[in-house]
Amino acid sequence: MRQRPTDPGLTNPGPAQLGPLRPRPMRADARRNYERLISTARAAFMEHGTGASLDDIARRAGVGSGTLYRHFPTRDDLLHAVLRERIEGLLAHAAELMREPAADAALAGWLRGYLDGAMTPRGTSSVLIEAMSPQWSATRLGTAAAAIRDAVGGLLERAQRAGAIRADADAADLLRLTNAIGVAAERTQDPAGYADRMLALLFDGLRTR
Repeated sequence: MRQRPTDPGLTNPGPAQLGPLRPRPMRADARRNYERLISTARAAFMEHGTGASLDDIARRAGVGSGTLYRHFPTRDDLLHAVLRERIEGLLAHAAELMREPAADAALAGWLRGYLDGAMTPRGTSSVLIEAMSPQWSATRLGTAAAAIRDAVGGLLERAQRAGAIRADADAADLLRLTNAIGVAAERTQDPAGYADRMLALLFDGLRTR
């Protein structure tokens, strides 16, 4: 019997959990349960952060815990489903900004949009930091984190080629610094204002002199 994930963070991937699950057709009732679980989880994560109880999410969605774990065997799978649209939006935004004439402004604009999503739901920044670790590379969130790193890497390299950003800046380190701003911002009374100030300081250090 599969062990249920109960920790507040990502569930350590065991041999049977590596890699994305293969999609399979759902009956109409299963599809309704799936979508209800995602919407309920999104509300719970907004209210309690990404460490919200999975069993409580199942109860609020009106299904048994077994139904939740059949659809989402790990917390990683549920978080990915909740964040999927946001992740796809960030990747599309990065592709659009590659056509912007000011490379440094494009990078700054993407990072600001990334921070908006990283702070909602509360705790998303910490989850994304963890998902960037090598042990999560074969999970859904790990794959998403790698795609995000590649996207910001393209924007960063473009700004570096333009001579606007220091050549020693690294995409992974830049994401970790931005995530750290998100984590700190979650603990302030004005998260958006704090994030703006910290990003300005970050870019002041990144710009070439």
